[in-house]
Order: sequence, then structure tokens, then C-alpha cells
Amino acid sequence: MLIHLLTLRYTGTEDDVAPHVGAHVEYLERHHGDGTFLASGQTVPSSEGGAIIACGIDRAEAERITSTDPFVRAGVAAYTITTIEAARLHPALAAAF
Repeated sequence: MLIHLLTLRYTGTEDDVAPHVGAHVEYLERHHGDGTFLASGQTVPSSEGGAIIACGIDRAEAERITSTDPFVRAGVAAYTITTIEAARLHPALAAAF
């Protein structure tokens, strides 16, 4: 099973990012709704960006999905994708996969 850690890093200022927050939230809700995103949130401090845990897709699909993020399309953020082939899962997480 593949799990993807999608790390979002702002490439612009918070003022550059602000106009795109609403569309980014819709993007998150869409992918949470279809079960692809298991968790998402801002990093601490939030001025650095955010992270998403995704599953049920291959690496190519993770790359395609991140390319559609409104932050990326506007040029104010970029993703790093770390793909993990999970060999062991905590029982509490197993149901999600």
C-alpha cells in the first residue's frame, strides 16, 4: 500500500497566497470527500505551508492532483511528494486503508 506525504511550501508571501485560500480549501474538501486525502493542515509555523496525507492513488496521480492545487496553479506554492510503501500500520489506521 502506498501512502503519500504531500508537503506544501509557499513560494510567495502570505499576501500572495491569501487570494487563493478559498479555492485551495475547495480543493482540499474535494479530495477529502473522495477519500484520497486522509489528513491535511498547516505546518507550524503556518507561514511555511502545509501537509497532506494521501492514499489510494499511485505516485503519478499524486503528482497530477498536486499540480491542480490553486496555490500551485497561481505560482505561490510548490509540493514535495514523499511516497511510502507502508509495511506496517497501527490498527487504528488500518481501517482507513
